[in-house]
Amino acid sequence: MSLFVPATDGAALRQALAKPDAWLVACFCAAWCNTCTEYRPKMQALSEARPQHVYAWIDIEDEPELLGDEDVENFPTLLIQAGQRVLFYGPMLPHIGHLERMLDNLAANGPVVGTQLPDVAELLRRA
Repeated sequence: MSLFVPATDGAALRQALAKPDAWLVACFCAAWCNTCTEYRPKMQALSEARPQHVYAWIDIEDEPELLGDEDVENFPTLLIQAGQRVLFYGPMLPHIGHLERMLDNLAANGPVVGTQLPDVAELLRRA
């Protein structure tokens, strides 16, 4: 699997998200953010090590419609979505081990997190 960028990997991202049990693990970032620049290779490596999930790198300035009414105030801000269920949304320290542990401990039927986000996975499937 790969770390998909919606603007350049749209077809492959849509195909990956077409799987009925696909989890979307999305990192909301900005090109000017040094923390994001350092975090990206770690997300890429995680996407290759754990290909059962779909990983997206979303620049908030290039894809603002994916945020709806939500604001991103800190980077990296992560979204984990299973189907239409948001299992996590928020900033996370840029240590990939934190994300790995979270993925290990979340369940698809776990508690849903309330957000102002649109259905990001569905928007990416339609793009």
